Amino acid sequence: MTVLSGIRAAIIDLDGTMLDTLPDFHVALAAMLAELDLPPVTRAQIAVMVGKGSENLIRAVLALQLNEAPQSPPVEARFNVAMEAYQRHYLAINGQHSTVYPGVTAGLQAMQAAGLRLACVTNKPIAFTTPLLAQKGLDRFFALVYGGDSLARKKPDPLPLLTVCADFGLQPAQVVAIGDSSNDAQAARAAGCPVLTVPYGYNHGVSVQDIDSDGIVGSLLEAAELIRSQTTPASPI
Repeated sequence: MTVLSGIRAAIIDLDGTMLDTLPDFHVALAAMLAELDLPPVTRAQIAVMVGKGSENLIRAVLALQLNEAPQSPPVEARFNVAMEAYQRHYLAINGQHSTVYPGVTAGLQAMQAAGLRLACVTNKPIAFTTPLLAQKGLDRFFALVYGGDSLARKKPDPLPLLTVCADFGLQPAQVVAIGDSSNDAQAARAAGCPVLTVPYGYNHGVSVQDIDSDGIVGSLLEAAELIRSQTTPASPI
């Protein structure tokens, strides 16, 4: 896989890639909907909505429960109140119900030991992201962390990935993106970064096989081993 030769850094997604945060979403959304006198949503319903940022998630949930289009007037009329309630409840339980996927810590350790510079880029708001990484003991691996509201545009726009490349002083071809969804792959393709996909995340309810990526890896540890095997001695990482 020559596309991974000369890799010097990795950009790693959070929800569905490093952490199973679906239970946190479920608890926070249930509390939000109860305040709005709306029925709860199931975890299966939430799984196809996450990954595109909190605004998209709240609009999708409201649209489902109100039987309206996401951008419709009834949804917009309740959006601000719903968003305030969701953020309040999510911050209160952030990380309490989420778990680290197998191979994540070992994979990050292996990447760091191999000399890769690491960045976390997620569409989760930064106020949720930084305490969550710290709580799970993952913050120590990342030189850079960008949330969905850290920059002017979020994934699938390439801006967050290109910003990391610029911050690291590397060309996009030297920086691999690793994620669980089409958002990650589309952002990587647009930025010119190679991209690997994990099969256990959310991906908006669509098969991971349908994602345009450079390969599917079973874990971050497998990703680290693959990157290491493809990096030539002439281009040390």
